[in-house]
Amino acid sequence: MKFKETQTLQKIATLLNIDYVGDPNFTITGINEIHVVENGDIVFVDHPKYYDKALNSAATTILINKNVLCPEGKTLLISDDPFRDFNKITKHFNPFIASKQTIADSAVIGENTIIQPNVFIGENVTVGKNCVIHPNVTINSNCVIGDNVIIQSNTVLGSDAFYYKNRPSGFDRLISGGRVVLEDNVELGASCTIDRGVTGDTTIGKGSKIDNQVHVGHDTLIGSKCLIAAQTGIAGCTVIEDEVTIWGQVGVISGLRIAKGTVLMAQTGVMKSLDKGVYFGTPQKEYRQTMREIVYLKNQINKEKK
Repeated sequence: MKFKETQTLQKIATLLNIDYVGDPNFTITGINEIHVVENGDIVFVDHPKYYDKALNSAATTILINKNVLCPEGKTLLISDDPFRDFNKITKHFNPFIASKQTIADSAVIGENTIIQPNVFIGENVTVGKNCVIHPNVTINSNCVIGDNVIIQSNTVLGSDAFYYKNRPSGFDRLISGGRVVLEDNVELGASCTIDRGVTGDTTIGKGSKIDNQVHVGHDTLIGSKCLIAAQTGIAGCTVIEDEVTIWGQVGVISGLRIAKGTVLMAQTGVMKSLDKGVYFGTPQKEYRQTMREIVYLKNQINKEKK
């Protein structure tokens, strides 16, 4: 999430009422999660296990709960609760705005786009040309939709990320300040849910087609010309490269990369990043190998029966 105006280390520290290490005029341009940070970003870390990863990331300001040795060219924000203060930054620079209309005045709708009854379109949404948005679709604030997109009934774009910190008092939600981006010629089936990024974008690439009742988690990147069948669940921060086919009821855990042209057969459970191939089963195995194992076991059972 980029700020509309460049901030300084001192300004952010003052906003959070915390100490800092570094030049007070050091520039900060946004906040991001560890997997998408860039120069100028703040990243937060609240566990020693991940200190090195955060300190050595592309982020140039680290919101951290210990005063550690600061790498050259970077700065620190010292907080007793980085999770809480990361949420404060999101709230301050990207506050939730309650919509007063079914289609917000700030939304931009392209020519020849059809909006069916009972569609909600939030603040600062952009919808391209020649789209069809069917009844009861919800498009939350800041979503970006390209040209020639079709969205079937009851689908939700821009729901919050499923991202919590377990505290003694209960679960504390990390506030989502990112977007959903649908590129040109995407089609979404009925009753899909596409979570927005925590700080970045959840993106579905050009020409990809998604069936009914599919869930896509926060900050996931789906490439172009992918086919994803019904009841598939894809966890957050996953990268699915171009031309991947995913059949029904597949589950993918978070933070994986699935190579271009891969095929996931129905009811596959993906537990690790995959090179190009055809996979089946839980945990996933190469499809032909799995079929050979099934045939072997069947033959062994038949022999025992005899």
